[in-house]
Amino acid sequence: MTDLINRNGEDADDDEIAAAHLPSGLKNYMTPQGQRRMQAELEQLWKVERPVLVSTITWAASNGDRSENGDYIYGKKRLRELDRRVRFLRRRLDLSEVVDPARRPPTDQVFFGATVTVCDANGDEHTYCIVGVDETDVARGHISWVSPLAMALLKQREGDVVMLRTPTGVTELEIVAVVYQEII
Repeated sequence: MTDLINRNGEDADDDEIAAAHLPSGLKNYMTPQGQRRMQAELEQLWKVERPVLVSTITWAASNGDRSENGDYIYGKKRLRELDRRVRFLRRRLDLSEVVDPARRPPTDQVFFGATVTVCDANGDEHTYCIVGVDETDVARGHISWVSPLAMALLKQREGDVVMLRTPTGVTELEIVAVVYQEII
């Protein structure tokens, strides 16, 4: 990954890099499952990993010279990384707006939380779940609601044909099915 520089000329931290994925001024939509995963990670970091790390750093500091103490130096570095991740998770959860697709009334129109099946020009079908930016997992077919594919699909209906512009050209996709269900 390339190093990024923030507006103060310093190395950008993970919070600033990850925040770039959420367009400014837009809500941080997420599914209930995504929110639970983020809260579980936050709780694991804050209540389990951080206390162990702090006790290790305290022990290492009591051993004397800190300048050559690998346990102390690594522990402090890891603590900064952990605290940075904790701040990021707290901010994202504070800004989140949870949308449960399973509670959406039935519709054939594509909105956040939809599970959409599309058919390309070759007749190949692919299914995608439109989720929050922090829940994206392309391998599982979970795409961010601000991704180019999701943006092409949003507000369209079953049977519509959408044009997806990619670096290799324009691809036509027909929306075969739109379902609102719990996303796992």
